[in-house]
Amino acid sequence: MILAGVSFFFPKNNQPNNSSSIILFYGIGCPHCAKVEEFIKENQIKEKISFQEREVYFNKNNANELAQKAKECGLPTDEIGVPFLWAGGKCFIGETEIINFFKEKI
Repeated sequence: MILAGVSFFFPKNNQPNNSSSIILFYGIGCPHCAKVEEFIKENQIKEKISFQEREVYFNKNNANELAQKAKECGLPTDEIGVPFLWAGGKCFIGETEIINFFKEKI
């Protein structure tokens, strides 16, 4: 289920991103997630963009929510991993795509 370090962008539709519907899924101990977190801290992203964070390695409910969001983007659950960003119906997998998403937003 983990495809860490690989970057993909899977648009579901052309809906505009709503900052209140951005969720970053991550795993404790994931090195790619740590790079995203480092970027978020260094660039004060949390002060500029409203988003939620969900840990999935140790929280089954969050892992199930990640699977549901991936399914909404048309992704098979065996091809998803963290870091994973869900932004208003669009899915981003991997540190590069997620960091680029936040760069565009700031």
